[in-house]
This record gives sequence, structure tokens and C-alpha cells, in this order.
Amino acid sequence: MLTYTTRRLVLAVPTLLFISLILFLLLELAPGDPMAQVPLTVPPDVKQKMREALGLGEPMPIRYWKWLVQFFWIEPQVLVDWIFGTHFSEGDLRVISWQTRSPVMDLVVQRIPQTLWVVGTAYVVGVLIALPIGIYSAYKQYSFFDQAGTFVSMVGFSVPPFFSGVLVIVIFAVHLGWFPSIYDTTHVVDSWDSFVVQLKQMIMPVMVLALQITAQISRYMRASMLDNLNQDYVRTARAKGLTEYTVVMVHVLRNSMIPVVTVIALAVPAVFGGAIITEQVFKVNGIGQMLIVAIQANDLPTVQTLTFIFAILIVLFNLIADVLYGLLDPRIRYD
Repeated sequence: MLTYTTRRLVLAVPTLLFISLILFLLLELAPGDPMAQVPLTVPPDVKQKMREALGLGEPMPIRYWKWLVQFFWIEPQVLVDWIFGTHFSEGDLRVISWQTRSPVMDLVVQRIPQTLWVVGTAYVVGVLIALPIGIYSAYKQYSFFDQAGTFVSMVGFSVPPFFSGVLVIVIFAVHLGWFPSIYDTTHVVDSWDSFVVQLKQMIMPVMVLALQITAQISRYMRASMLDNLNQDYVRTARAKGLTEYTVVMVHVLRNSMIPVVTVIALAVPAVFGGAIITEQVFKVNGIGQMLIVAIQANDLPTVQTLTFIFAILIVLFNLIADVLYGLLDPRIRYD
């Protein structure tokens, strides 16, 4: 297992480099100019200096290299000079956002905690709710609980976040007044009372995201459990006198989790993508809202960085899913 994991991590490096190159080239070829929003009264020589300050006057290979350096917080001054035969000052290796004129990775680091508070909590809550629902729905197939779970799942699949988000705001914030309608990203948790305030403002965005997560994973869990409940090894286990709890929660559940692990692992990047709309609705100052604003402002360095983060998440959680296969099923060997 260790050899396989190491080999996959090594292979992930050229994969991510290739993805980063494709992302960079595609966005570089996109139409738009950061100087288009500059007033016409600004002299051309001033515009040219602004372009040079943003690094737009440099060759594309140098800009690509500097973007990678900025992303990984590395400043290999000697290596840059050796490759390109040029000299850069220490500040030149910081890729600047065209919109805010600040280092992109500094902005990302500031926004990620807000996203993790909402998305991370929603994902944990969604998985913890979805797995028991899927297990019990399969065990009690066609029961009232199963029918109710199917109805809730269809609602979660069908209702988009921009509608469900507005709906919960109208119900719980406007009419009932239980929770704040806007997420306060400046709120600092330093006491029990401030922690309660943080929980209150997290409930509605977490509710919207967790509904989608629960709907998806519970359906996969139910289908996988139904497929294994009819297998021969289940009848054999019951014939040997094992308790129903042991048969279902040990033997059937372990085999049923193999396909579900893929869904749980690979859905993490999708949740970050889905949180873009939710962050817009609840005004969560996270990386999702940052991406939308960057796209609207044609801020290519920011868009490139955030898109590459999503690519890293996909590769990472794909590896995690493959490793978990071997832990769940002893028959799977990677060596």
C-alpha cells in the first residue's frame, strides 16, 4: 500500500503540471484586457507602465513559471535566473491579482477558512446524515421511511441552490427571524457567545449544501446496499446464526461502502464548486465568491489559481478513494 501511494503521488506531479499548463494556456487565450476598464483619460504611457507592473509585458513562459512559483510559495531565485538567463527581484515572483493589486495566494489564504467553515461542515453533516438514511432505506425497502427518503432526495437533486438558498432566507431569516440572512465574514470566535453566533450564521448555508450532499450520497448508499443484501454470502451469514445487526452493519455495509467511497471522495471538489452559488446567496466571503468576482473582472491570475486548486482537489481525493478501496476490501492489492 505504501509503495502504491508513493507511486501515485509521484505520478500526480506531472499530471498536475500538465493540467496547470492547459489551464494557463486556455485562460491566456481568453479574450479581454485588464486595461480595458481603465478610464480613457489615462495617458498611453501610464497604461503601459501599469501593464508592466502587472507582468503583462513578459513572455508567456516566464509568466507561467512565475505563476507556479507563486502558487507553491516558492521563490527559487537562482533557478529562475538559470532557466531564463534573466534577473528578477524578490518581489517579481509574486503574481498579482489584476483586480485588487494584491498577491493572489495571499487572497486565497484569507478566503479559504471561510469556505472551509461552511463547505467542510456541510459535507460532514451531509455524509453523516446520508449514510444512515441509505442503509435503513435499503434494509426497509419500499417502507414509508424509504418513500420519504426518496422524496427528500428528489427534492435535493431538483432544487438548485440559488432557489433553496433564497427560500430558507425568506422563511428562517425574514419571517421567523431565527438566523441572520447574511454571513458575517468579519466575525471572530473568541468566546462561547461568539461561537453561538458563528453557528447561527452557518446553519442556513450549511443546510442548503447538506441537502444536496445528502440527496446524492444516500441514493448511492441505498443502491449499493440493495445490491449486496441479495448476495449469497448474506444468506450464508444468516444461516450460520449471525445476528442481523452483524450481517448488515459488518458484512453488507463494508462491501457496500466500496462504490460509495468513490462518490464521497470525488464529490468534495464538486461541493467546493457548488458552494460558489451558495456563497453568492449568503454573501460568504470565500473562494467561491472570489472566483465569481474574478471571472466578472477578467482577473486571469486569480481564476487560474482557483481553478488549479480545484484540479489538485480532484487528483488528491481520487488517490484517497483508491487507497480506501484496499482498506475496505482485503482482496484488492496494489503491490
